[in-house]
Amino acid sequence: MIDLHRAAFGDRPDLVITSAPADPGSRWLAAVTLGGQARYAAAATLLRPVITGADPVLGALAAATLAAHRRQLGGHVAARDLDRLAYRRLAGQVAPDAWSDVLLGLAADALGLGRIPEARRFAHRAGQLGDAGWRGAIRLGWVRAEIELGAGRPEHAVPHAEAAAERAARSGSARHQVKSGLVLGAALTVRGLDADRARARQLLDTARRRASRLGLLSLLWPCRLLLAELEPANAEAHHREAAYAVHGVLCRADPDGRRIARASPWVPDLDGLTG
Repeated sequence: MIDLHRAAFGDRPDLVITSAPADPGSRWLAAVTLGGQARYAAAATLLRPVITGADPVLGALAAATLAAHRRQLGGHVAARDLDRLAYRRLAGQVAPDAWSDVLLGLAADALGLGRIPEARRFAHRAGQLGDAGWRGAIRLGWVRAEIELGAGRPEHAVPHAEAAAERAARSGSARHQVKSGLVLGAALTVRGLDADRARARQLLDTARRRASRLGLLSLLWPCRLLLAELEPANAEAHHREAAYAVHGVLCRADPDGRRIARASPWVPDLDGLTG
């Protein structure tokens, strides 16, 4: 039997989900794992009944997870609708980890829609929750870093990304470690000091290797695009590999996800990547 916690939040995000678990909590963990592998269609199938199920906290977590998958396909409007549903499901519940997922999701939605003050407000609320667990702390660092990058303040983004990477290194979650390397590498790339760019190349190459080995396609293509900027001599190869990864993501998405991705300015055009 697959250890779903290990797959979703541990050292084996590449474990293969072969069947749908019966209970809602296990379905959510399986969907988290599938989403990490960019198997968005399979994840959505598992998440939908949990979203509308009897447990409001699990329902909120499931809605926030599907929102994250839509966001990874560039669908910030669709993600916001799901995060708002999660917010409503959590009304009156004492569940800091779920509240963290929802508030940070809403912050990321706002950022993707260019609403930086709104994104800051949601991130601030998430930061006031107290102990939202290690996932909440890492994701808060990611979102704060991304907000500062969106605001054109990479010098403020780097400390948040550093904090997330340090927490991820202690977490045991390979997926969170890879994404933390990606976020920190992006922040260093944008800040653009010579030492930053050298460190960013190292971080992003490590993240790229791990994402490739573990099948984390939605993290692989951003790594490749950033490396193309940092390594102009290898840009063609990086763009080609990014295109393969994006193609793999789209093949594993449901029809709504593919439609969202193709309409989104956040997901690179395959023709543009390949020439």
